[in-house]
Amino acid sequence: MKTVKIAGVPEHFNLPWQLCIENGEFEAENIDLQWKNIPEGTGKMCQMLRDGETDIAVILTEGIIKDIVAGNPSKIVQIYVQSPLVWGIHVAAKSDFKTVKDLENKKAAISRLGSGSQLMVYVNAHEQGWKTDNLEFEIINTIDGAVEALTNGTADYFMWERFMTKPLVDKGIFRRVGDCPTPWPSFVIAVRDEFLKKNAKTVEKILDIINSTTQDFTQIPDIAQTLADIFNQKPEDIQEWLKLTQWSQKNLTEKAFLKIQNQLFDLGIIDKKSTFVETVKAM
Repeated sequence: MKTVKIAGVPEHFNLPWQLCIENGEFEAENIDLQWKNIPEGTGKMCQMLRDGETDIAVILTEGIIKDIVAGNPSKIVQIYVQSPLVWGIHVAAKSDFKTVKDLENKKAAISRLGSGSQLMVYVNAHEQGWKTDNLEFEIINTIDGAVEALTNGTADYFMWERFMTKPLVDKGIFRRVGDCPTPWPSFVIAVRDEFLKKNAKTVEKILDIINSTTQDFTQIPDIAQTLADIFNQKPEDIQEWLKLTQWSQKNLTEKAFLKIQNQLFDLGIIDKKSTFVETVKAM
């Protein structure tokens, strides 16, 4: 039995992995896939790949490309979710901020440096025409930390996946003042170089299994209700999320990679560029 460590955020996107593990699909192929939930998100998973704490990460596209450019010895082996990630822009429900425009020169709560929640602040600032030289951040680690920071005023706004924060909006803790979709596919699967070199066949088998599940994910009986129950969501919100989410079973093309990297460079998220071969591995 081959032990493989994999990490991802505890969100609805990753239910297919849990289903495959529970159904014994990896075990049937002699793979002990050990899933670890990482509520801190992309920045933490980048560090785990670097430190060898995980072999595989299901991770935000912009975050892992940024970290590979910065020296993370890992490769993207597949797009996991092709559709953009819709980031909600949230403020405390009782704050005086009414629109996204009110947040210029205000402090953003982020899970950690290099996280998607930080990188998307740059994307949003660029879209709003704001200067990005003096963006301010408050590191809050998790969504619970964001609730605390926005409530006590140590941060002014927080960007996170819209549907995962919807229960906090419904409870009157957050107020969503806008949305900011990513201009690229939301999630990719990344693997440490050292692990990939020694275990390419195992990685291929893992991808085959997860792709088989995501291909037919929306056809799973009662999947919307299952997701709603697990993630404390309203069934109608999950139905909307399922309609918006497009799974992928393919890898980034060189053309798509270069487009994303150029966007990250233009946004000031990266200050140098990597090559396609250094970043993406054809399986």
